[in-house]
Amino acid sequence: MRTGTYNFKLRAVRDIQARYMKDGIKIPNLTDIDMIVFDVDGTLMDRSGMPEGLIGLVKEIEKNGVSVSLASGRTLPNLTPVHQALGLSGFIVAENGGILWDGPQKRGIEPMANGERCRDAIEWLASEMQEIDPEGIESNRWRETEWCVSGPYDVDRMRTLLADSEWSDLRVVGTGFAIHVTERGVNKRSALEIQLSRRGIDPSRVLSCGDALNDVSMFNLTGYSVAVDGELDEVRNAVDSVTKKKGPLGVIEILELLLK
Repeated sequence: MRTGTYNFKLRAVRDIQARYMKDGIKIPNLTDIDMIVFDVDGTLMDRSGMPEGLIGLVKEIEKNGVSVSLASGRTLPNLTPVHQALGLSGFIVAENGGILWDGPQKRGIEPMANGERCRDAIEWLASEMQEIDPEGIESNRWRETEWCVSGPYDVDRMRTLLADSEWSDLRVVGTGFAIHVTERGVNKRSALEIQLSRRGIDPSRVLSCGDALNDVSMFNLTGYSVAVDGELDEVRNAVDSVTKKKGPLGVIEILELLLK
């Protein structure tokens, strides 16, 4: 279950609200939300891209007055084409909360952390774990606030080594697509709290959708949450519902239910 005073109070408020069950999935009516925040990899997209019909459904949601935003571990240059292709009116949270951008509201790029120490930490970890390639993934060339490597590496050992090092203030997050080393306190929730406040949107009127551990922080913030993959207990226990279909097909399932 969700923990923390804020979320407990939020859960209590939501229990007073009407709960809607559509085809076995707890999901709000479209009139109960002002925004949907989607993760990207494993959620809006998989390794095959976006399935047919998804873009049209997202555009239909926007036409109904609900803004759509993105919150992802991807870099901003990897996310802006997705934002443009979908025709979104919402903002972007990149690098798992490390970068904020709200072009539709005329706000520029805002880094929330310093990625140099994260890169130094990975280089040190590579000296302790020879299997790690410190150059990491290709998109690191654009990263400003974190550093990523692609496994399969022993994430638990990476965490243990960092905990006893000069980089003990950093954290290691596995997303299924990459392993991120980033500053503590920088996550999707911390970024959404800033972005939503600037837009005057109450988190209780936001639906978040994702699939991995790095999405749990935003699940714990928003009033409604759905996972498109319930394989991990931490993810499944943090959300209101899990879709029957996985990944982008699960997103289609959600959007079709919202538009019913």
